[in-house]
Amino acid sequence: MSFIVEGMTNLLNILYNFSASMGFPNYGVAIILLTILIKTIIYPLTYKQMKSMRKTIDLQPKIKAIQAKHKNNKEKANAAVMELYKEHKVNPMGGCLPILVQLPIFWALYSTLLKFQYGTDPAVYTFLSFDLTKTYGFALTYHLILPIFAAATTYLQTKLTNPNTSDPTQKTMLYLMPAFFAYISATVPAGLALYWVTMNVVSIFQQLYINRRLASQAKSVA
Repeated sequence: MSFIVEGMTNLLNILYNFSASMGFPNYGVAIILLTILIKTIIYPLTYKQMKSMRKTIDLQPKIKAIQAKHKNNKEKANAAVMELYKEHKVNPMGGCLPILVQLPIFWALYSTLLKFQYGTDPAVYTFLSFDLTKTYGFALTYHLILPIFAAATTYLQTKLTNPNTSDPTQKTMLYLMPAFFAYISATVPAGLALYWVTMNVVSIFQQLYINRRLASQAKSVA
């Protein structure tokens, strides 16, 4: 896996040099550029998964009908719902896939930031008063804003991806994921927390665009 970390290190340095050429020599800017680059690359996957999730939303009336029909037999209801998903080629956990794809990238960036050589000038690795190399924890200081932003943006992004909160699994994910990433953001270098918050912000705007595009397609078919 060392080649992955090495590749991430080289990419981060390239983006830093690019930011320097634009007059903003800062690794925080480089991490933001890295995030935008990654989200652009995985956009086709995100779009495909959201299209699948849209089918899941459209199936909600049928799912509720199945649950009402088998209200006294939960196992039979679940089996019937899964058969409905299979019939319509829908993956109920499809909305989680883009996040799972990002986890190896998250790990690679984490490993990179732990060993990264920023140089002697603190200005290049200080972004909005955050030392990108430092882990701040849960101390009640200004720096707690990153875990809070991580939780809030993860919630919004998950809500947009999985609007069907009537499903117990999706409802659990809606609240579990923000808490998980708030904890992670407080216990890793601030540069990684910045990456995750930026990833969520870009994902939210991307998601709004995809939702509008899918709604437009649905109207044109109708």
